[in-house]
Amino acid sequence: MTSKKAVAVRHVHFEDLGTFAAPLRAAGFAIEYRDVGNDDYLSFDPTEPDLLVVLGGPIGVYEDTAYPFVADEIAMLQARLAADRPTLGICLGAQLIARALGARVYSSGIKEIGFSPLSLSAAGLASPLRHLADVSVLHWHGDTFDLPRGAELLASTPDIARQAFMHGRKVLGLQFHPEAETGAAFERWLVGHACELAAAGLSVAGLRADARRFGPSLKRAAAAMIGDWLEHIDD
Repeated sequence: MTSKKAVAVRHVHFEDLGTFAAPLRAAGFAIEYRDVGNDDYLSFDPTEPDLLVVLGGPIGVYEDTAYPFVADEIAMLQARLAADRPTLGICLGAQLIARALGARVYSSGIKEIGFSPLSLSAAGLASPLRHLADVSVLHWHGDTFDLPRGAELLASTPDIARQAFMHGRKVLGLQFHPEAETGAAFERWLVGHACELAAAGLSVAGLRADARRFGPSLKRAAAAMIGDWLEHIDD
């Protein structure tokens, strides 16, 4: 019987917990989505969930004038982080955590979209990200961030130096998408980001083929990674 609650803040419907959902449930978490666009999506005590996951989305943290909810999410995260509660951020979620910790978030000037492996730091190799060593993960971003004060850098790529960080034991930020479903559900990503892919001149067929090629190993490694992290967030 589940006894813990995971709240996932979702910005676009197809960027959900994906392959992380099953390991979360196996670890005893009941999952509750909070969707942007619902008036009450942040109407919870930010310190109450046993786990908070802030998911990705195609906007920038610095676009808070156009998207006022960004400031509300940052304030929510600041309260959560001040209470040292387990928190996971993916892509936009990682950028929001970085900003909540006082770091700058900004355009990288490039679109890093597609499957490629990470370069893990010594800290990364000693962390749950070791399960992702030599695994091609999905990248889908155009922004980056400075490493927050007190955080450990876990992973990089040749184009983006800050791909993952931990802040203490309980806060994990992932710029990439280990959670992405790469089977039929990947079509939702391809359709949802069609304009971005066209503007970047990227091949939809190529991404689809890479998802088939790398998806099975990524799913296994991502499940091992998130399971490992969840085992130790209360240490």
